[in-house]
Amino acid sequence: MSRTDVSIPTAEGEARAFVFRPDAGSGPWPAVIFYMDAPAIRPALFEMGQRLADHGYFVLLPDMFWRAGPYEPIDLKAAFKDEETRRAVFARLMGSTNPEKAMADTRAFLDYLAGQPDVKGPKVGVTGYCMGAGFALRAAGSYPDRVAAAGCFHGSSLATDAENSPHLLAPKIRARVLVAGGDNDRGFDVAQKDRLDAALKAAGVDAEVTIYEGALHGYAPPDMPVYNREASERHWRELTALLDATLK
Repeated sequence: MSRTDVSIPTAEGEARAFVFRPDAGSGPWPAVIFYMDAPAIRPALFEMGQRLADHGYFVLLPDMFWRAGPYEPIDLKAAFKDEETRRAVFARLMGSTNPEKAMADTRAFLDYLAGQPDVKGPKVGVTGYCMGAGFALRAAGSYPDRVAAAGCFHGSSLATDAENSPHLLAPKIRARVLVAGGDNDRGFDVAQKDRLDAALKAAGVDAEVTIYEGALHGYAPPDMPVYNREASERHWRELTALLDATLK
């Protein structure tokens, strides 16, 4: 694994992040920002970051909870077994960020990537999971001149009645977009899927919005209790096809 730990200056402090490069060959490579899911930074995300890098990408995995200070990797079995433990663990971490902070951080991430000699070109891809899916979609709408592709997997609240719902950014998006929700997910049901799809189509965005039948929320990371190998491998195929078509 070619992981490098980095610190990225932001308006509010130094953000912890991790860089992955292909284990073989030399750059420069197109860059991808990997937005983590709510269970935070942990070995499974490092594995995913390296797997994506080995497809030929410079991958930046930022810790979106950096404002919360240092923390140990979450024991997912314990956290998901007990509701009180889950709420206690996630309340502090998730309370440390919000969409506005995440997009301010994203500006710093883009500036960091622009200064890396082994990053190819100004355009980047973004991919996100769970909480990170919303960040990926917001990044495409917030930085349309920089984001060429956005993959959003088992996200929640992507097309709601909220005043800052991500789907409202559709008219600003220039990236190609892939959204693949989880099945029977109250956070992204068929009504939200249809609303998001309609918003993207009305804005002329090249997008595919779907739900992976039989795959529950959290299907992609291999350490999740609901990990679905078939759906996860499908996500890898479709994500890398999207990135290859737009960045290579």
